[in-house]
This record gives sequence, C-alpha cells and structure tokens, in this order.
Amino acid sequence: MHKKKIIIGSRGSKLALIYAEIAKNKILDLKEKFNISEVSIQKIKTDGDEIQNIRLSDTGGKGLFSKKIEDQLKEKKIDIAVHALKDMPSIETDGLQTQCFLERNDPREVLITRNKKTLKELKDGSVVGTSSYRREFQLNRQNSKLKFKLIRGNVDTRLKKLNDGLYDAIILSIVGIKFLGLEKYISQKFSTSEIIPSVGQGVIALQCRKEDIETQDILKKINHINTKSCVEAERNILKVLEGDCETAIGAHAQITDGKISLEAELFSLDGKKRFYLKSSKEVNSAGLLGKEVGKILKEKSENLYKK
Repeated sequence: MHKKKIIIGSRGSKLALIYAEIAKNKILDLKEKFNISEVSIQKIKTDGDEIQNIRLSDTGGKGLFSKKIEDQLKEKKIDIAVHALKDMPSIETDGLQTQCFLERNDPREVLITRNKKTLKELKDGSVVGTSSYRREFQLNRQNSKLKFKLIRGNVDTRLKKLNDGLYDAIILSIVGIKFLGLEKYISQKFSTSEIIPSVGQGVIALQCRKEDIETQDILKKINHINTKSCVEAERNILKVLEGDCETAIGAHAQITDGKISLEAELFSLDGKKRFYLKSSKEVNSAGLLGKEVGKILKEKSENLYKK
C-alpha cells in the first residue's frame, strides 16, 4: 500500500510553528491507521507578516494572514494549512474547507505593562498598544483616560517595543504568551466576560482541499467536537454581521452539561455604543444560536443609526 506523505503549510513565526507542530504530532498519532510515512512543515511568509505599520483593515483584512497559505493549498504544494482561527476570514475560500479544529486553548486576554500595573492603575494618558478596534473599545470602557496607539508584529516584537518605551502597555491573547513561555511578563489576566475575546480566539484550525477526501478523513479523527460547535456559533455571528477587521466584535461560546452559551458584543464604529447579548441553546443548535445572536446584535446596531 502506498505510504502517504503530508505537507503542512504554516506562517513562519515562532507561535505559528508551535501550532503547526501540535497539528503535526496529532496527525503522526494516526500514522499507522492512515499509512502515513512522513509529516513535514513548510514555512510560508504571508502579507500580514510583511506589512507591519498599518492596520489589517486598511490593507485587506484578515485574509492577509491566510491568503498565501491558501494559495499553496489550492496549488497542491501543501496538503493542510494550519491557521490561528481568529486570523481567518469568516467566509470560506472556494475549493477549500475548514472543518477541523483542535481543542481550544485558553481564549483569555492579558495586559502587559512595563511596571506590572493593572489596567485601572495605569496613569491618565498612558499609551496602550493594540491593532484591534475591539480591544481598544473594550479597554476604553474600563479606563477612559487611556490613549491607544497602533502596534503590529509578533509577540517578541511587541514586547521589545513595550520595553523600548514606545508604549506603556500592550494587550495580547494569553495563548501565545503561554506557548512562548512568557507568562512572567503578564500584569493582568481578564476573564472572558471582562474582555470578550475575538471570534475563534485560542483555536488552531486545519484547512484542506474540498476534493481531498483522504486528508479530510484524517482531519475528522483529530477534530475536537465541542470546539467545533463553539466555533460554529461564534463564526455565524461574524457571517450575519458581515464582520471584518474593522468591525469591533467579541464573541465567546462555552459548553456545559449539553448546553452551549454564547456571550457576544458589538461596538458602534466610533466605539461609543456597545450592543451586548448572552444566550444559550442545546449544543446541536450551536449554528442556529450564532445566527440568532448575530441578527439581534445587527438589529440593535441598525436601530441606532435609524434614530
């Protein structure tokens, strides 16, 4: 029987390669079952890695982190693409499918400051680095005396800019800090209700070609069902709202005792108005829950502009 070689495509950052290694090891656990001889990782430089001085929303949105990897997948130069789900557009690329999600890592946000101060302890006018409108608006609700300044780059780059005095604080997702062994720098951890995370935050997504049934069969075996349900609910909000990088949306789903609860918020374009909703359903209605929450948030925001 022919031995199967699998090539995984990934961004080349430290964190992205850690994600790719996790995926690789999951697949290697199935090497006997699927007659896999080798799994290799191919680094792919994306436009999102190269463009560092402007917001993603001003340069093409989340697709900047996935397009070149997806191109390699469509051209059959790789077999599986590994993505941080929060960096993926909500609409699937033609010919590809993302139906495999590894068990969710910690989705919370953390604050890192040069002097270990919490958000409320920061002095008036302190400069916080973020490239996310969502984070900016969320933090501003908790401390309106802060100033916000664009920051881009990987975790190491952002920490260096903080230490160089260009910022007083930065806000990041905890998963990257944990995987990179940088937890000692954390000044404050936020619960998922204090700072509702980005859609899909903490989730590693594996993408393949729709026509590649063999690879799909492998990915089905490593897919985490509860994570998939949570992701479906969260991403359906984005689809209803037609959300992109410029849309300030936070959403987080959790499953307990067969029920899925979904907490979500949407900010007006200027960040001054917040529309919030928390709802729940049976787990098998996760997708419907996301659509319903998305529609309600959309109606609330549209009513604001009708007045």
